[in-house]
Amino acid sequence: MEQGSARAPQMRAVCRHGRPLEVFLVFLKLGCTAFGGPTAHLGYFREELVSRRNWLSNASYADLVALCQLLPGPTSSQVGMALGQARAGFAGLLLAFLGFTLPSAALMVGFAYGLDVGQNAPTGSWLAGFRAAAVAVVAHAVFGMARDLCPEWRTRLMAVAAAALAITFGGLAGQFAALAFGVAVSFLTPPPASASAGLHDFPVQISRRTGAILLALMIGLLIVLPLLAAMTESRALNLASSFYRTGALVFGGGHVVLPLLDAEIVQAGLVPRETFMAGYAAAQAMPGPLFTFAGFLGVVMSLPPDGLAGAVLATGCIFLPSLLMVPAVLPFWASLRGMKPVRRVLAGVNAAVVGLLGAALVDPVLPEGVTSLTSGAIVLSAYIALSVLRLSPVLVVCGCAVAGALLL
Repeated sequence: MEQGSARAPQMRAVCRHGRPLEVFLVFLKLGCTAFGGPTAHLGYFREELVSRRNWLSNASYADLVALCQLLPGPTSSQVGMALGQARAGFAGLLLAFLGFTLPSAALMVGFAYGLDVGQNAPTGSWLAGFRAAAVAVVAHAVFGMARDLCPEWRTRLMAVAAAALAITFGGLAGQFAALAFGVAVSFLTPPPASASAGLHDFPVQISRRTGAILLALMIGLLIVLPLLAAMTESRALNLASSFYRTGALVFGGGHVVLPLLDAEIVQAGLVPRETFMAGYAAAQAMPGPLFTFAGFLGVVMSLPPDGLAGAVLATGCIFLPSLLMVPAVLPFWASLRGMKPVRRVLAGVNAAVVGLLGAALVDPVLPEGVTSLTSGAIVLSAYIALSVLRLSPVLVVCGCAVAGALLL
């Protein structure tokens, strides 16, 4: 995509020839330290890749988050895949996924092998420190994105209204209400000056033809896998179909996956409900994507494939729709977002995304992270460390964990 000379400084903000190993190591670090759920993950990504490493602009990052909010599947993982693609092509996409997913998946598999059903999921004061760190990270992301994406009173009001809708309706309904509001209002107000920013500094190294093939494959597997499972009566294909369908059809990600997996796994008699809930509770304490809960379920299946083979199959299949969908939509999105009507919609969606992040900060991130005056002091200290001292999020998260273990 050709850019004018006025865009040159911004173009240099992204290295179009990043090393795949660099992408893997960056996302491996994020996978080990990004506690707090999908919303917190977006804050960690922004802090590490936008603020510190300058991989892309804030406006491009917001456009990317807006796109992934509209797709089924795990939003934060999809954002990570797209960022990896921009940095190092298909290899970067795959390695970003692996780096961000492996720590959580390994922990969930280890928990499954060591699980005593009579025990509660792991808790501890150090986990309270991690939750406090998540509050600071999300708050820093909300204020930073609001400053850049809501520079005038109209977009600020849109963000506040979107947050109010998300809080009022709650859950997936609140997310859809906030995003629909952003789209609707974008046609009633003039686009802000920043609406023409966006993905100019986000290289898409995928052709439309390749994108169309991947999209057809993604939809085709959704149809073919259950047919093959029924025809062959293969347990492995049936398991693959269940987890693939869950990954392809869940909107909102995160906790929304719980009822779908309950229907596919627990109600089918493959995992006892008490074991299912113990694993789900443990997943809340892990860094990285919540979808690695699938790895836990793969291990504890009552029928083969179970154990490590079941974990690999379940985890791979629940993420496979996103691995196909993200590179499928990016080349079309890069073209569509250049159109004026789409830019107007993006301006509204970006404001709604800021509102969604603000709503998530209010509930559940803040109540879970601030449970006492001491935890509130840890949050405030962490926020100052991020926003004023500009310390690495890794240092801040580790510091919060130590403070939690000593003080909470």
